[in-house]
Amino acid sequence: MSSEEKNVPQTAGVPTERVRSDWRSLVEKVSYKAIVNNIPFLAFLVLLCVLYISNSQRAIDMQRELNAKNKELKELRWKYMDVKSQLMYVKTETQVMKNAEKLGLKPSLMPAYKIEEAKK
Repeated sequence: MSSEEKNVPQTAGVPTERVRSDWRSLVEKVSYKAIVNNIPFLAFLVLLCVLYISNSQRAIDMQRELNAKNKELKELRWKYMDVKSQLMYVKTETQVMKNAEKLGLKPSLMPAYKIEEAKK
């Protein structure tokens, strides 16, 4: 039983020793020497972070520009439709007659006819 009693406290002490060893390994990993040894990897990580941030900013800028262009396109489409409807109104026969009267022209009372040259 004495050997079993010695095993019980040791198993209880193992997690604390494991935590201490984990802590020591963590401190060793974060130490100055470990950082200096991992400078290329850290530089690569920094480069990836910079690329990720710049890519995100570029995507946001492109989305804003696209939204502005879509808004401008909608406005131009509305202007086109408005001008087209005004042109259709101006081209109606009654509007053409009103505009011609301002110039002093009057509609012909006789129907149009074609003048042909006599053949010999």
